[in-house]
Amino acid sequence: MFISASRRTDIPSYYSDWFFNRIKEGFVMVRYPMNLHQIGKIKLTPDVVDGIVFWTKNPANMFNRLGELRDYTYYFQFTITPYGKDIEPNLPSKSTNILTVFRRLSDMVGADRIIWRYDPVLINARYTLNYHIKAFEKIAKQLHAYTRKVTISFIDTHYRAVKDNFEKLVLYDFSLEKQIKLAEVFAGIAFAYGLNIDACSENIDLKHFGIKKARCIDDRLFEELIGCSLSSRKDKTQRVDCGCSESIDIGMYNTCLNSCLYCYANYSGNKIAVNFAAHNPLSPLISGEIGASDQIFDRKLKSLKVY
Repeated sequence: MFISASRRTDIPSYYSDWFFNRIKEGFVMVRYPMNLHQIGKIKLTPDVVDGIVFWTKNPANMFNRLGELRDYTYYFQFTITPYGKDIEPNLPSKSTNILTVFRRLSDMVGADRIIWRYDPVLINARYTLNYHIKAFEKIAKQLHAYTRKVTISFIDTHYRAVKDNFEKLVLYDFSLEKQIKLAEVFAGIAFAYGLNIDACSENIDLKHFGIKKARCIDDRLFEELIGCSLSSRKDKTQRVDCGCSESIDIGMYNTCLNSCLYCYANYSGNKIAVNFAAHNPLSPLISGEIGASDQIFDRKLKSLKVY
């Protein structure tokens, strides 16, 4: 099985000690988003975990403990965008910090295990199409030797959290025509720097630009890294246009302190504060403790390896 760590929160940035404690103990507990009193107990031992995907904007807190993952196969989805604190209020400087972290991580784990995400793309008075084109090339120039691929996506305004932030984002119309035009330019820049490029959960056909449909939880990449075939399948719980392989997400909504205005995983600043205050690195849950009214279900999981 594959572990997603996590679409719901930035585990490497804020919960890395908790994560490594879960690895050490060999299991994690996750509350079901639709019924918080139901908890899944998930085995995290190498005999059943075929791969781990880390989603992050700053994994520096993991650097001193990566050796504890020696028995696991993993890679990073590392988001670097050109937005400032008006949109990504709690991130360190990209130029003086985050880009350096990306390069250092690549030196530690290898360029094939770190994917640069430039997403989501939104446009407003400050972040125009031309702004994105210049920023994309500037970042590509600095990262092309440290990764093999860049993944792009365009902002999805249907999520509740994004709708709540419309007034702050002051979004401009981002028509399909504009998205296609920008994707074409991005592809040209990516290829000029020797990078593959794909698009995450987009229903636009961009293959004539050389842009493939992304598979962010990627069974093909894990097969290459492991050197073994895997009997994986498409994740039916994700959006229709999502190409990801099936995985188990061990994060929790409303726990990410990055507080990016475009994020769909956070919709309540008060809940974020409450959930983070309830975080205990020694708990099997990312936030809070198991209560008397909770039901625990032992998930029966197995490896996907085909020998």
